[in-house]
Amino acid sequence: MANPFDGYDIIFAGGGTTACLVAGRLITAEPALKILIIESGPRTLEDNAHVQPARFATHLQPTSRTINFMVGKPSVALDGRTSVVPTGQCLGGGSSVNFTMYTRPVASDYDEWELKYSNPGWGFKDMLPFIKKVENYQIQPDQDTHGYTGPLSVSMGGLTGNVGSDFLEVATKYDPGRGLTEDPNAITSGINKYGRWQKWINSRTGRRSDVPHNFIYPHAYNKNLVVNTEHVVKRVIFEGKRAVGIEFLANAKLQPGASQKILTARAKRLVVVSGGSCGTPLILERSGIGGKEVLRAAGVDLLVDLPGVGATYQDHTGAFPPFHASEDSETLDGIVRGKPDEIDRWTPQWLMEGSGAMAWNGLDAGIKMRPNTEELNAIGPEFMTRWNDYFANAPDKPVLYFGTLAVLVGDTSLVPDRKYFTVSYFAEYPASIGSLHITSGDDVYATPDFDPSFLTKPEDIAVLRYGYKVTREFARRMKCYRGEYKSWHPQFPNDSEAACHEQATPVPVDSRNIRWTAKDDEAIDQYHRAFANTCWHSLGTCPMKPREKGGVVDTRLNVYGVEGLKVADLSIAPSNVSANTYSTTLAIAEKAAAIIAEELGIQGV
Repeated sequence: MANPFDGYDIIFAGGGTTACLVAGRLITAEPALKILIIESGPRTLEDNAHVQPARFATHLQPTSRTINFMVGKPSVALDGRTSVVPTGQCLGGGSSVNFTMYTRPVASDYDEWELKYSNPGWGFKDMLPFIKKVENYQIQPDQDTHGYTGPLSVSMGGLTGNVGSDFLEVATKYDPGRGLTEDPNAITSGINKYGRWQKWINSRTGRRSDVPHNFIYPHAYNKNLVVNTEHVVKRVIFEGKRAVGIEFLANAKLQPGASQKILTARAKRLVVVSGGSCGTPLILERSGIGGKEVLRAAGVDLLVDLPGVGATYQDHTGAFPPFHASEDSETLDGIVRGKPDEIDRWTPQWLMEGSGAMAWNGLDAGIKMRPNTEELNAIGPEFMTRWNDYFANAPDKPVLYFGTLAVLVGDTSLVPDRKYFTVSYFAEYPASIGSLHITSGDDVYATPDFDPSFLTKPEDIAVLRYGYKVTREFARRMKCYRGEYKSWHPQFPNDSEAACHEQATPVPVDSRNIRWTAKDDEAIDQYHRAFANTCWHSLGTCPMKPREKGGVVDTRLNVYGVEGLKVADLSIAPSNVSANTYSTTLAIAEKAAAIIAEELGIQGV
């Protein structure tokens, strides 16, 4: 019998954000192109868990089928704790499960890709058209760095919550020197000012601006675009050094009774590995592309020695300390817990008007903060070398993000049922660099050798220590504040001014700051060793830079040493960005679509 998966022009190994956007662009321009997408997770079509923005936190629950939980190895820096990094496992990947938080890098982030890592064409000037191309910015007209004709909408969401309003009210009085901005994500301006935060939510429909509902599902009529979900890509097939297809099999975690027979698919023109930052390096290594010592230990025959594969895992490290919220606070806790009264209250408004809490992510206000001299002194001497080497001569780079989130972040079964909020924070450019490698060339379910390396650099510890202090000062001044959920906060000495309280009321905005002691600092550092984790912004595991400098792909996204194989996802980022990474992924995807279309002679992409 003929193999039903033979004869494709392009195969995408992975069906996340980038693969779906690129495939959608290509099939729109050339409907006769035969494209196959193999995705490890389920479909998302018209599933409320994916189209209703307010349900984003449901994907983080332990029973989730739409998240793959990558478990790091025990870390001395975390007192022996393992880190768990959730990654999207569904069609659309992160676009279908993220927080819908609209955050874009600063211009120097892209310029760094071009100048420091020798990637002409990937600087801010060249990337701006791709950044704008995907956007339908529904907030302010005629803004130079925003797009207005793209398929993915950006708005303020269907609700302006009082938690975010409380935060901004405190900001104007507690830190008046920084001021407010209408656009904290303008790319060329907006940092170091407080602002209402934009969202990847359509203002008219209230729906999540994900990729599959805008780039893939509209092509369901076209039989040339085949999407095969709940299947895991094992490796790329080569003839000599040319990629000609892939091996894949049913995902036993989602299809426990399915055969584990290896299936094959063949591509006549191109194979694109698009498994995400935590999936792509594993596929390449199982295919014989990676560091020779890693492959030898995993029992894989070496095809191309590329030690950069999986060697530079990067992320944002942060924390989400929960505070008790007043009863009149608008939060998403009831929706996330699936309470029928909350679901029934908000669903009709979402269906009829595209507004209300179902069209909201609870994240209404924040800042990308660049510290002044006084704040640098407060962060401490451990950070000064990093500041001088990386930040001082890049005036658009922030050091810390912090902002409100009107919901508990974490396993809801572990905490009392009530309303919560957090003023979350993360280091924008951690110095800690991790790694991710296979442990078996044959078993796709084998636990990877994953070391996120969180908190392995003292400068990162110092930034997060300051992040806790400044966000705690904000939280206790907010009208909605009713105390800390103590179990998920630092365990301060009982006689400390910083001691947490399960029940409390806000202090006046002009109150004196807490006098933090050395023992308080120790408690905060211990808290981060116990709680600090990923902010779901994994990148850089197959970096785009010269091969001799640890690069995996060139500026055309070609994998070094082979033919007919590209990588297109966030793993190609050679350095970190000061943003939640959805916007960056979309820009990479738009650029990848243009590159592939040009090489295949496809017009109109």
